Amino acid sequence: MKKLKVAFATDNGKTFMDRHFGDAKHYYIYEINKENAEFIKEIDNTTEEEKMHADPKKAGSIADLLKQEKVQVAVSKIFGPNIMRIKKKFVCILMKENSIETCIEVIKSNLLTIAEEWEKGDNRNFLKL
Repeated sequence: MKKLKVAFATDNGKTFMDRHFGDAKHYYIYEINKENAEFIKEIDNTTEEEKMHADPKKAGSIADLLKQEKVQVAVSKIFGPNIMRIKKKFVCILMKENSIETCIEVIKSNLLTIAEEWEKGDNRNFLKL
């Protein structure tokens, strides 16, 4: 099974925040396969504040930021309306759990489902895990 590059939306590196994916202070990037999860780096969210709710420019800025890191999967507890835009570029996963460490295990156990969704390209849906 191949590895997936995953971005977790976080303010503290340990848990998700109670805001939309695009409002995180940081994105923690991991490379995950069925057996392992390797922390790659922390990226600061340097995108501008939204001018309006569901600002397409902000969605594009976040997508560009994560695409530079070759991210395939975006993970958070909350996504806003821009999920409809970014799911074309990433597999978006809505997590029930709050702990990133716990969510890594959930991703490992659902890797095949996530990889299959990635392969759908522009037609992919978001996942709830």
